[in-house]
Amino acid sequence: MTNNKRNINVPFLLHGGDYNPDQWLKYPDVLKEDIQFMQAANTNTFSIGIFAWSALEPEEGVYTFEWLDKIFDDIHAFGGKVILATPSGARPAWLSQKYPDVLRVNAARVKQLHGGRHNHCFTSPAYLEKTQNMNRKLAERYGEHPALLLWHISNEYSGDCHCDRCQTAFREWLKERYDGGLDALNDAWWGPFWSHAFTNWEQVESPSPNGEDGVHGLRLDWRRFVTDQTIRFMENEMVPIRELTPDIPVTTNFMADTPDLIPFRGLDYQRFADKIDVISWDAYPTWHNDWETTAELAMKVGFIDDLYRTMKDQPFLLMENTPSMVNWHPVNKAKRPGMHILSSMQMIAHGSDSILYFQWRKSRGSTEKFHGAVVDHDRSPDNRVFREVAALGANMEKLACLAGAHRTAEVALLYDWENDWALEDAQGYGLDSKQYIKTMHAHYRPFWKRDIPVDVIGKTHNFQKYKLLVVPMLYMMENKTAEKLEKFVQAGGRLVMTYISGVADEHDLVHPGAWQEKLADIFGLRPAETDTLYPADRNSVEYKGKAYELKDYATVLKLHGAKAIGSYEKDFYAGTPAITEHAYGEGSAYYIGARLEDAFQEDFYEELLLKEHIVAPVRIKKEADVSVQVRFHAHTTFVFIMNFSESEKAIEMDQTYQDILQGGSLEGHYLLKPYEVKVLQF
Repeated sequence: MTNNKRNINVPFLLHGGDYNPDQWLKYPDVLKEDIQFMQAANTNTFSIGIFAWSALEPEEGVYTFEWLDKIFDDIHAFGGKVILATPSGARPAWLSQKYPDVLRVNAARVKQLHGGRHNHCFTSPAYLEKTQNMNRKLAERYGEHPALLLWHISNEYSGDCHCDRCQTAFREWLKERYDGGLDALNDAWWGPFWSHAFTNWEQVESPSPNGEDGVHGLRLDWRRFVTDQTIRFMENEMVPIRELTPDIPVTTNFMADTPDLIPFRGLDYQRFADKIDVISWDAYPTWHNDWETTAELAMKVGFIDDLYRTMKDQPFLLMENTPSMVNWHPVNKAKRPGMHILSSMQMIAHGSDSILYFQWRKSRGSTEKFHGAVVDHDRSPDNRVFREVAALGANMEKLACLAGAHRTAEVALLYDWENDWALEDAQGYGLDSKQYIKTMHAHYRPFWKRDIPVDVIGKTHNFQKYKLLVVPMLYMMENKTAEKLEKFVQAGGRLVMTYISGVADEHDLVHPGAWQEKLADIFGLRPAETDTLYPADRNSVEYKGKAYELKDYATVLKLHGAKAIGSYEKDFYAGTPAITEHAYGEGSAYYIGARLEDAFQEDFYEELLLKEHIVAPVRIKKEADVSVQVRFHAHTTFVFIMNFSESEKAIEMDQTYQDILQGGSLEGHYLLKPYEVKVLQF
């Protein structure tokens, strides 16, 4: 975790989003209308140039910046700011035609055609040169423009290339990683299995459905390599930007995966955090879906917010969201009245200093012509979506003093991308029931429901700043992580770990005994075996006089100093320990051997919070589905009270607060309307 010196330093929250004037250069009336509508919508910041390469350089060496000059000047004229993007996410056709090595080769070793987005090779000398050259031109022309606020490096990096150059780069990466040579590589990848030991480096290839796809060490290292290659490509883009605009911060936009909203799995974003100045991400929750409550989805949004905020321990940016609907969910349902303001305020409550949209104006053609936007095809400021955006903008102007406000937490959850990759590959347990992210949610939820701030941290973070550290399903654990956990507990921390943890090392090789050695001391036990249940199977665990339903996993434990505080009630391990506590140094370590129903997490963490005197920052009484989140700035506390339900909810104030949005004060009893949000301060 690094907190770089370069940061956004403006006395307001950013409101605006992706603006594509390059699509409308033949329609000057539209461009003029945009500037008027931007002010009517109470917006102030626009991301420009993300896919504008063909408009900036229609032929090799022929540059047409004049249209962008005017956009910069027009936005600056009304006091707006520009986030200038580098256009590497989608290159012009002339570049693919003249330099075919820029095109990717897929895992089946098939050369891709021009088209799509991020269909480029990160190792291509031509693309490395052309992107850096374009970025130099942009930095030279706009680096000193007073409207320039932030650099947006490329867009949603993703994907991989398996061409010959990338194979060579992968081998060089492996040689550096395994300085013991092929012997070290073969040991790390368990080469004798299926006679897969390599005798020269040219035999090593990336995973392929046409070839080797079952060596887990290979798959794991390929994903690490892809992350490092993407970072290398990003750093190449940043060379002229750092050189010519050293004081302008940079970001690249992270993503979430699947309609279930989990962290993007393709890249280890934790490794990007040190390279950029500001974390930003693109959030598209499936609000109003038919498989979960609004509050449950809000919890998942909060989890990713806390993950990305914690990476640099500073405010992040919401770089993209939709004011209405998307066009790529299975069902593209519009946000109901009130949801846009509520969901935006949740982002700000968890640490965002912006609400930015994809997109400002709907495209007339191609795949995103029906994706939500501030300006619809009707070109009217009087429709519902535009009015809600303008209302949000007015609220954000009232919240300008929030810019830069921070959050503090005494509780941390440990999430690790490489662990997710390794668990996904593991051909054991239940292939569909490993559910690493859902398990993270299960252990995050009790704190979110109690309004206890949580940092979602990585392995490299400082554990010592927390009172309570929760480590669910850390299947892959290297020695240095175990050593950090040991120091945390010895110094007085409370550590919670679950089933399927500490099984394998950083190469995805199973530890002797399937248990990292230091954990035996920390937890005072050894897992003997893990039983995997069928979906219809059920067991139960007795804890503190109550029975809690068990499904999916049950670990049989052999105690060596730990105290059993919960036990199994059925099957061949009935009566044996399921949940343990172990005093170690000045702290305690708790092991949860089974996947238990949410009611267990509720009761278990309630007790731990009481023990550790961890409480919510404010003590506002509330009904279920109401979230109370807090940010701090100097001597001011900002309190967000949000009703994530479709019914009225009662709250009881613990003191008198100033109502920032509505004016006046708020105290005593109050009834929140569906989707209503209150922003208070004291």
